[in-house]
Amino acid sequence: MPLDHRRLRGPEESQPPALWAATAAEDEEDEEGAGAAPRDPCALRPLFARAGLLSQAQGSAYVELGSGTKVLCAAWGPREAAEPGPGRLLCEFRRAPFAGRGARGRPGAAAEREAEREAAAALREALEPAVRLGRYPRARLAVSALLLQDGGSALAAAVSAAALALADAGVEMYDLAVGCALCRPPAPAASWMLQPAEPEERRAAARLTLALLPALNQVSAVLGGGRGGPPEDWAQALRLGLDGCHRQYPVLRQSLLRAAQRRDAAAAT
Repeated sequence: MPLDHRRLRGPEESQPPALWAATAAEDEEDEEGAGAAPRDPCALRPLFARAGLLSQAQGSAYVELGSGTKVLCAAWGPREAAEPGPGRLLCEFRRAPFAGRGARGRPGAAAEREAEREAAAALREALEPAVRLGRYPRARLAVSALLLQDGGSALAAAVSAAALALADAGVEMYDLAVGCALCRPPAPAASWMLQPAEPEERRAAARLTLALLPALNQVSAVLGGGRGGPPEDWAQALRLGLDGCHRQYPVLRQSLLRAAQRRDAAAAT
């Protein structure tokens, strides 16, 4: 009997894929929990930032954290608004379908949209004090953040990327808004941890995201909640977050300066 080359002949003995689903999930949990060396809670993860990489937007920025978080932001404006009054800042936060790790813990469509709306509102709260909206009467400024990969501290990375994108678009600002995330593990007497990864955030008893204007030493937003302990512990978390923002600030400023140099070099040629 001639072989049918249009078909792929499977093995004579095989197992259904569902047999290995539970084992894969258990292996993933083991990789995240056991075997991970404890890290310094005051240590910042490596930060990469680049401004001015999208030609379709007036301003853009890309921020990546060492935990695997990747955020791409674009900014436009000012554009004329129909309603009178001072300038308005419109913020959008979207999560790419492939941003998470697999389907585990993936919320439904309604819950995901609600989470994106809350993140967009938090983004606007963190950025508005940094933008000189009084310079743009009857105008709209827009910034859109796309979370490409969620490795933890996603909102903090989006704040930094969105501020870079607005500055790259030439929007007048008082200062760059720098975001920093913290979490407190559920273990008793555990200390706060800077820039938690996604597994650390998922197991945390309390989480905090801080936005700071470092040149003015002004906090633009404090977002968080959970069982963080007495007020002294929250004060400690704020001090740790402020220090983390100040340490990230030179990297963001340098990326903005390099984008301006690339733009001037392109205009000269």
